[in-house]
Amino acid sequence: MSLLGRLGHLGQDPPPEWAIELSPAGIAWARNSTPPRIGFQPIEPDVLRVSPVADNVQNADRLSEYLGRILPRNGARKRRKVAVLLPDFSARVSVLDFDSFPGNAQEQASLVRFRVKKSVPFDVDSAAVSFRAQPAGRQRVEVVAAVIALEIVGRYEAVFRQMNLHAGYMTTSLLAALDLVKDGGLTVLVKRTGSVLSVAVLDAGVLRLVRTVELPGVSEEAALGVLFPTFAFVEDEIGRRPERLLMCGFGPGSEGIAKACQAELGIRPEPLNSRFGTPDETNAGLLGYLESIRES
Repeated sequence: MSLLGRLGHLGQDPPPEWAIELSPAGIAWARNSTPPRIGFQPIEPDVLRVSPVADNVQNADRLSEYLGRILPRNGARKRRKVAVLLPDFSARVSVLDFDSFPGNAQEQASLVRFRVKKSVPFDVDSAAVSFRAQPAGRQRVEVVAAVIALEIVGRYEAVFRQMNLHAGYMTTSLLAALDLVKDGGLTVLVKRTGSVLSVAVLDAGVLRLVRTVELPGVSEEAALGVLFPTFAFVEDEIGRRPERLLMCGFGPGSEGIAKACQAELGIRPEPLNSRFGTPDETNAGLLGYLESIRES
C-alpha cells in the first residue's frame, strides 16, 4: 500500500472506476467516466472521528450503509478496486532531509522509520510507512514520508472488504489535492477540513513542507498562527518569499482570512480551482485525484 498518491502512485491501468474521499462531514464520490460523475453523501457526525492515534471508524455498519448508497453492489467473486482518500489528520506526512540516502530499499525503509519515530504520536513499528526520494536541488536528499497506524488503516480497509471492495489506491486528501496546484513557482497551499488545517509548500512542483494541525477553531488568528511559521520556514530554508498562497475549504470565513493574510503576510490568497468543480473541505482530494488520472 502506498499513501503517497501522486508522489508514489500505484500506476494502476486502468484506474479504479470509483473514487471515495472520506471526511467527518460525509463521503465525496466520483465515478471515472467521461465526463466523471461526482456527488456527495452526508453522514452522521458520530460515524467518523478523525485521529492519528485512535480508531477513526466509530460506526462501521453505518459507514458501510452510506457507502452502499453510492457504490453499486459487487456480486463478482473478485473484489472490485476503489480509490480511497483518507482524512489528512489520520496520517502523518513529512519531508525528511538527509545528507545521503542508501540505495538498498530495506536500508531506506529502516532509515525513514528511524527518522519519523520521534515525530509521530504512535508506534512506528506498528505502522504503514510509504516514502519517496525527490530532487532537493542541493547536495542533500529530501524524502517525502507518509505514516499511518496499521490499526487505523485496517479499520478503513475492513469496511470496503465487507462490501467486497478493495481499497487498491489509498492516499490522503492533501496529497491528492496537490494535483490541483498548477503553474509551478513557490506556492503555499492551505486547506481546511473541519477543525484541521493542512499546509503544503511546493517549489516548482516539488514538495518541501507538509504540516497538519488540529485547532480549537479555525479563526483568522489561528490560521495566521500556522501560516506565519510556514512563511518563515520558506524564507529561511528556500531563500525566497512564496509567490502564491492558495486557499481551500474555509467557506464563508474565507474573505476574512484572505484580508488578514493580505495585511499580515503581504500576499493575497487565491482559491484552489479544479475543472471538475469547486474544491471545498470535503472534496479537494477527490478533485485532485480526478485531475491526476486524466493526466496519466
